[in-house]
Amino acid sequence: MKGIDLVSRFEQFAPKDIAVKSDPVGLQIGSLDAEVHKVMTTLDVRPEVVDEAIDHNVDFIFAHHPVMFRPAKNLDLSVPQNMMYAKLIKHNITVYAAHTNLDNAFDGMNDWLAEALQLQNTEGLSFMLNKYDKDFYMGRIGELATEMPLNKFTNLCKQIFNVKGLRLISNNPQKIVKRVAILGGDGGKFYHDAIKKHADVYITGDVYYHTGHDMLADGISVIDPGHHIESICKQKLLKIFSNWNHQYEWDIEVIASKINTDPFTFI
Repeated sequence: MKGIDLVSRFEQFAPKDIAVKSDPVGLQIGSLDAEVHKVMTTLDVRPEVVDEAIDHNVDFIFAHHPVMFRPAKNLDLSVPQNMMYAKLIKHNITVYAAHTNLDNAFDGMNDWLAEALQLQNTEGLSFMLNKYDKDFYMGRIGELATEMPLNKFTNLCKQIFNVKGLRLISNNPQKIVKRVAILGGDGGKFYHDAIKKHADVYITGDVYYHTGHDMLADGISVIDPGHHIESICKQKLLKIFSNWNHQYEWDIEVIASKINTDPFTFI
């Protein structure tokens, strides 16, 4: 099969036009006309991930985070990022990214995160757009099956998302939480929506220092487990593509990257 066949089916699930405006989703490197035999799912496209793909004879990398948020200023191969681009081209590896369109999609990233927390009665958090006669939202909000103190819930989050540490922003770490909002990635600017929808706690990554002050002043408790919790996408996308592979008789192999691309270590 060709890359365009895989992408066309995926974009029925998560169309590019439900992504945030100016988000560089879609084809990153290579050609969608190229034949695809082995797909690797990943959160990030980093040099070590590309080496992993080469070692496993992968010819199509499907990533959540775009590999090219900023244009390259030159092709100086002494720059690791540029060398990574060169390796991808040399080994005929196509790279495709589904970012905020996957975040916003039904049964996409934020539903997966809400599901991991076993939230009930979930709904969209922050309205983004109406398309195809549907309302699409960034983030989700729902209820825990059993309420619990916030400090106990933070420990649960560490277990669920497999992180050794996280940041808590709260005036009352012992408060009881039941209603939980979550938005994968960098969602600090959406915390007002969590307040409007009466969340007891909001989970998101990369909270900016001064935004943390604003959150405290506005009385919302926030858990920042980091950006890397979105790595849940690797196994979820593998399952989706494997199901389609069987359904449509594509005859491709699908694997998930085993590389941990979280740049942070708690010490």
